Amino acid sequence: MSMQGRTVVITGATSGIGEVAALRLAEQGARIVFTARDKARADDTMAALKKANPGAEHALHMADLSALSEMKRVAAQLTREPQIDVLINNAGALFNKRQETADGLEMTFALNHMAYFVITNLLIGKLKPGSRIVSVASNAHRGAKLDFTDLQSRKGYVGFPVYAKSKLCNILFNRELARRISGITANALHPGFVATRFGDNSGGLMRTVLKVAKPIGAISPDEGAKTIVYLASSPEVADVTGEYFYECKPTTPTAEARNDEDARKLWEISQSIAGI
Repeated sequence: MSMQGRTVVITGATSGIGEVAALRLAEQGARIVFTARDKARADDTMAALKKANPGAEHALHMADLSALSEMKRVAAQLTREPQIDVLINNAGALFNKRQETADGLEMTFALNHMAYFVITNLLIGKLKPGSRIVSVASNAHRGAKLDFTDLQSRKGYVGFPVYAKSKLCNILFNRELARRISGITANALHPGFVATRFGDNSGGLMRTVLKVAKPIGAISPDEGAKTIVYLASSPEVADVTGEYFYECKPTTPTAEARNDEDARKLWEISQSIAGI
């Protein structure tokens, strides 16, 4: 599908599947507006986007999406866009040690979930009927269960299980989002186990495990980005919403990820945290 004349907003587009997805959509004719934290990598991505689609005025917004104030600031900037046809929530990370943001939130929860929640909610008004929201989740959610008395992981912290819970949050968020909106599609996806920079800065045992596992079982970023591009551009899913995809096909997440009561509760708690 041609993306000519369409504007795609994507978070976390300076490496891995986010960058590949941005480039592929630009090659289809899209104008890309992306967020980044590292200026050098952002400049490299911008150069690649200009090469992929030199006729579009791509735009960059620098932001630290682990901070509520930054989420709101960059969302306010993005609302100035004349139009947004696709919003791709992709920015995320895994942290081996517990870190707390200035807002008192655990870093994984803040970056991997709250950034999706805040930016999406603040941009909803800019999305016209027929627009799409795509949220990158993960099959890492399998086995995870939310403890609503300890969403900030204060009782105990192990990097990967906390990351898994954040990916469960992504699917629950998407489920409730699709229920609340109309005329706009919202779908989540598992990109696969991808050989990217992801986890390289997590430290400790997790970094070692990922370093060993990636060369053995990981797919390429191009393969991992395919479902993102598909959900953002394919006419086959123009009217599909509230689903969870893998390899460009709907798949069933865990029972925990299909719990409507948990989805509603997570939304309300997130709304309270964000103050929106």
